[in-house]
Amino acid sequence: MKTIVIYKSKTGFTKKYAEWIAEELSADIFNISKVNINMLDKYDTIIYGGSLYAVGIIGVNLITKNINKLKGKKIVAFATGASPLRDEVINEVRDKNFTTEQQKYIKFFYLRGGFNYNKLNLFDKFLMTLLKLKIKNKKKEELSSDEIGMLAVYNRPVDFTDKKNIDKIITYVNS
Repeated sequence: MKTIVIYKSKTGFTKKYAEWIAEELSADIFNISKVNINMLDKYDTIIYGGSLYAVGIIGVNLITKNINKLKGKKIVAFATGASPLRDEVINEVRDKNFTTEQQKYIKFFYLRGGFNYNKLNLFDKFLMTLLKLKIKNKKKEELSSDEIGMLAVYNRPVDFTDKKNIDKIITYVNS
């Protein structure tokens, strides 16, 4: 079985997971910028990973727009974000990024990544600054646990990646 791991990473957390997955599965690995849909013909298993951007998985449209070409292959998508692993996070991300029909063909996983403001590009820094200001203007009792956590780590890099987090993906691909 031939496997490819494709990723798009803004700050390195998704890339780290993609590399670990590719290593465990002896898979080919590519940044999404090096991939076109025709390359995927020769693979039985396609794994796509992207970081979250306002609950959207960056770059996942490579998979979703081409789902009809990929049917019959094992398709895995994973997203990385700073939020803790919770069912409501997983469900929100899955349901925002994949239609009910696409979910029949795509197995989704959420892997906790991290946050590093210093690695963001200028535009993303601007957006994160706006988000921080919006959160800071809320009353303390209105803040969600994710917002409290975001404020706590805004000025210091945090890395929640753990190689054990890929175990469910590896098990699924090997099943």
